[in-house]
Amino acid sequence: MDPKILKKIQTPARLAKIVEDLKKKGKKVVLCHGVFDIVHLGHIRYFNQAKEQGDVLIASLTQDKYVKRGPGRPFFNGRLRAETLASLAITDYVAIVDAPTATDFILKVRPDVYAKGPDYRTKAKDVTGKIFEEEEAIKDVGGQLFITDDITFSSSKLINDYLDAYPPRTVKYLRAMAKRYPIDYIIESLDALKKLKVLVIGDAIIDEYRYCSPMGKSSKEHLVVNRYESKEIFAGGSLATANNTASICGKVDLVTVLGAQRSHQAFIESRLSANIKPVFFMRPDTETIVKRRYVGKETNRKLFEICFIDDSDIASAEESKVIAHLNKVIKNYDLVIISDFGHGFLTKRIRDLICAKAKFLALNVQTNSANIGFNLVTKYRRADCVCVDELELRYATHDRVSDLRTHAKKVYEQMGCKHIIATRGPLGSLCYSKERGYHETPAFSNHVVDAIGAGDAFFAFIAPCFASRLPQEVVSLIGNAVGSLAVQIVCNREPVKSVDLIKFITRLLK
Repeated sequence: MDPKILKKIQTPARLAKIVEDLKKKGKKVVLCHGVFDIVHLGHIRYFNQAKEQGDVLIASLTQDKYVKRGPGRPFFNGRLRAETLASLAITDYVAIVDAPTATDFILKVRPDVYAKGPDYRTKAKDVTGKIFEEEEAIKDVGGQLFITDDITFSSSKLINDYLDAYPPRTVKYLRAMAKRYPIDYIIESLDALKKLKVLVIGDAIIDEYRYCSPMGKSSKEHLVVNRYESKEIFAGGSLATANNTASICGKVDLVTVLGAQRSHQAFIESRLSANIKPVFFMRPDTETIVKRRYVGKETNRKLFEICFIDDSDIASAEESKVIAHLNKVIKNYDLVIISDFGHGFLTKRIRDLICAKAKFLALNVQTNSANIGFNLVTKYRRADCVCVDELELRYATHDRVSDLRTHAKKVYEQMGCKHIIATRGPLGSLCYSKERGYHETPAFSNHVVDAIGAGDAFFAFIAPCFASRLPQEVVSLIGNAVGSLAVQIVCNREPVKSVDLIKFITRLLK
């Protein structure tokens, strides 16, 4: 890299000192901040107008890990984006910001002017709401917010139109959806979900990752030895479903069962979103389910799994307590979401009660190593919405070769559904209802960090959407967008945020 360009790129700490010295010399410092994935004419005009407000222009950019614009973004990594900005004559300094917004950077560097593009003239349209925090930060350091005024370009639209981020079939699908459903309609529809009263019921699972590094083959056994590096613990199962649902619904109640011997209750409560109210029932003679996976530190590849689990049905005494509670409260909810992992909590009596009394029932009944062939969605008498993956749908119909549409319709009719949707990994999803017929939605992910938890996130978002009677194709679009964001998250480290979802869908439909 040219030394002159390299000299422009500074750390936030170093820039804070540089700005302090510049101000002592009477210089006025202007800051521009963004992702700057594809630098185009709109950015150049933005920088030129910003520079007119002062003497020195700093361009800061968001670090890669905070760019929540969907799979494949940023198109260029932070180092390349920084070099691009530093190569422009208009910029004096460039910094990569290790935060999702410019707020902390503003407070540290203390510019005189913070310039934003014309998209932010109406601040209420910023779906993240972060412009208000940034404006407060610039005022706190004695500066001012300046909004430039020029034509608006979009990096996302340029990428979508010219860089072949998706195959032709997906591009055609997205363009058709953009014509039928304005992004404002989708945002308003998602915002309306906050009014729903939701109950999540299901197995509580602690997902544990133990990260390892390979050392080599054992000299005495036919196995590869790994060195333990670190561990990470996540709230999984129905806990993850509740956290994801709480991202778009204002109030979520949770009913689940823990093991009294080692409940992990304090950890679970610390990981649940603030708008979740949990009710825990205890199994006296066991511990809360833990699924411990040994994971390659560099590759994130799963090496081995150990389950600490008692998957027998809960005892009749605990079952009666759950039934008594549900009898009291279930009528109060607009939507009941079932995350059934087949680990003994949802007994036949509990299932029958839920089927009989839930106003709108959404089911996700999962196949896993503990229940292959036994935990089928058809063990429930009815549902309004069924969400399964392709394999689970084939298990339910005992047919592994016929067209998936046949399976979807068969289970739909057997359970008296209003909607059934099957996830298909890289093939997207297939949805069916009697009113709208079949709808196939392509996948939007082109890179998978970790698939664990993605199905739970998909289900947690589409269930409220169906309960609110959103169009089938819109629900499928939302679900696949959620899934694409979820596979970028390690296990259930965090839920998919509604803000990130809106930003992603906005960029898909540009």
